Amino acid sequence: MHPSDFFPRVQAPLTDLADQARAFQNNLNKPTGSLAVFEDLGIWLSSCQGVVPPKKIQQPRLVVFAGDHGIAKRELSTYPTTASPALAEAIRTGGASVNALAAGSDIGIRVVDICLDHDVWGDERVSRSSGCIDIEDAMTEEQLLRAVEIGKRIADQEIDAGADLLLVGDLGVGGTTIAAALIGLMTNQEPVVVTGRGSGIHDEHWKHKVTVVRDAMFRARNDRGNVFTLMRKISSPEVVAMAAFLAQAAVRRTPLLLDGVLTAAGAMLADKLAPGARKWMVAGHQSTEPAHSFALRYLGLTPLLDMHLRMGEGAGAAAAFPFITMAANIMNDMASLPEEPEYQEATEQ
Repeated sequence: MHPSDFFPRVQAPLTDLADQARAFQNNLNKPTGSLAVFEDLGIWLSSCQGVVPPKKIQQPRLVVFAGDHGIAKRELSTYPTTASPALAEAIRTGGASVNALAAGSDIGIRVVDICLDHDVWGDERVSRSSGCIDIEDAMTEEQLLRAVEIGKRIADQEIDAGADLLLVGDLGVGGTTIAAALIGLMTNQEPVVVTGRGSGIHDEHWKHKVTVVRDAMFRARNDRGNVFTLMRKISSPEVVAMAAFLAQAAVRRTPLLLDGVLTAAGAMLADKLAPGARKWMVAGHQSTEPAHSFALRYLGLTPLLDMHLRMGEGAGAAAAFPFITMAANIMNDMASLPEEPEYQEATEQ
């Protein structure tokens, strides 16, 4: 298998539109560069959309990829796996943290149950939980391919339904362990450096978690160059679906807003599946997980927020979304500079 069997070449956001957007920004009624990141976001949005000024976001959609992990049997979290299906249902019914953070932003939220640890089946299901990656593969090749196709299909469904910005989140006990192993391998970092506290574990549990991450990384130490083998061995079905979702969205020229450490791992995989996908992404926030900073550095992304969050669900992406709204508003609603030379000169000082 080769990524090109699944994803055509990603076209980069339009450089000439970025140049036009920068010139447009410089002619707004403000000192040049004074709005900093807001200006960068507006320029990025214009280059993604192919229009200056960028269109305001009308239909943002958050897709939360839900899955449990065999590694949770190692008791590396303060929560049992039974918590994951309940949390997924809380998001669906509007009672989770991400719903509160998204309130007022008109973000549509979709939860996709890829591999939660309960006995159900459906078009979006791959398995019940996944393999325990320190001693066995996360999934079979058949499950891997199913997860890829599901992720692609979900991206197509959302974009075809009118989504003009896609946010991505994750849900499931054990996710930070998966993320640490993947990011550790892909950035050549030691397990002790990338392994964090996850749900808030204490020292002894953290030491055990480092050992599990070490063993998982050792199992896949020779597979960095083969994204499919890497995913099959030490990721999980919902991470594969997420990576395929991100890759397909980039192929279809749709801007993306990432959440925490596991979505960053998914983004790294997406960029391997569809090289250049990272150019369509913005990082919503910097989580407390140490692996997250390595992943963002790999992707070349600077997070919009650093609020010490250690919550998944897409919460950080939802919290950061208003900044993108503001960036579009600046370019659409601000007045241009007067034509008099003294105004032009003042803004350049």
